[in-house]
Amino acid sequence: MARTPATRVSARIAAVSESATLAIDAKAKAMKAAGEDVIGYGAGEPDFPTPAHIVEAAAAACRDPRNHRYTPAAGLPELREAVAAKTARDSGLEVTAAQVLITNGGKQAVEEAFAVLLDPGDEVLLPAPYWTTYPEVVRLAGGVPVEVPTSPESGYKVTLAQLEAALTERTKVLLFVSPSNPTGAVYDEEETRAIALWANSHGLWVVTDEIYEHLVYAGAKSFSMPVLVADLAERCIVVNGVAKTYAMTGWRVGWLVGPKDVVKAAANLQSHATSNVCNVAQRAAIAALNGPMDDVAAMREVYDRRRRAIVSSLSEMPGTVCPEPLGAFYAFPSFAGLLGRPLGPAGRVASSTLELAEIVLDEAKVAFVPGEAFGAPGCARFSYALADQDLAEGMARLSKFFL
Repeated sequence: MARTPATRVSARIAAVSESATLAIDAKAKAMKAAGEDVIGYGAGEPDFPTPAHIVEAAAAACRDPRNHRYTPAAGLPELREAVAAKTARDSGLEVTAAQVLITNGGKQAVEEAFAVLLDPGDEVLLPAPYWTTYPEVVRLAGGVPVEVPTSPESGYKVTLAQLEAALTERTKVLLFVSPSNPTGAVYDEEETRAIALWANSHGLWVVTDEIYEHLVYAGAKSFSMPVLVADLAERCIVVNGVAKTYAMTGWRVGWLVGPKDVVKAAANLQSHATSNVCNVAQRAAIAALNGPMDDVAAMREVYDRRRRAIVSSLSEMPGTVCPEPLGAFYAFPSFAGLLGRPLGPAGRVASSTLELAEIVLDEAKVAFVPGEAFGAPGCARFSYALADQDLAEGMARLSKFFL
């Protein structure tokens, strides 16, 4: 007698939630397409075009028959060399090309890092607020995300005492992100070193996401853990990519850097999952990494201006607390003071930032991502990677609505 499946979709995949950031952005875009005047702060991507010299390199690559065929699953040798050189140049971490795996965006690098490191039941310390993808890929790999909550008062930075309290005999990995998505928090050199020393003393692995390393402001700097604590390098995976720095989110080129055996294992996995990353996009990434940084500096200057403007606006709104973000392109205010009180002309009341986001989108036509998506109820993420005029108009609408 044939067995009747209980469900059409596996329990493992059915448990995966849709990316809240992409869902909010999709809803805002759908409203815009329907003719509504929506200001969207949801998408975590630059609003600039990819620099021209990178686009030209891709155009040339399209005409080169070498790029019309399969290439090594771990990435073009030239790009792996370029990533190794860029890593040494920008962070001081000396690696070889054999320690680099080119992936389909930073998101695949994160997924493969946990897939390679985790066995069922292994725990990952996950400071919150966190990027929405992190806990999902930990669970997909059979691991257990252990949230370590931070607060606006701490600048959304985790402390050693909090990490120590969350440590168990099943803890295998610490996820460390600086500059942070979603908060924009940046750990300074001493904070980064102290956490790296702590992880090393407990024999933990560290997965460190450095994709926003160049987007820092007001004198802040990004520091790489395996550079500050060299002994950690044999138990550290660095995730990065071209998406944020070079305005290349749609090109889908990321990478992971780590010990050779881990990189080899991840490359084996990728050989069965996706094979090589698009060759044209890889050629574009080579041009990005080997080319001038003038466009990056210009984009960072604009982000900094917008950063100061949005923090100023949010900080003046009643019931709102907004720590100053020093990296990435996000502000992460607490809206706890707005919950439970009448808002807007209709006097609607929100009991959570999930409800608040719906009310604001419906009535003020402003889209932001509620903090529940990042493990931080009561807060919200605002991307300031949008035109100055739109940013100002959205802030004006919010200020008026929250009065």
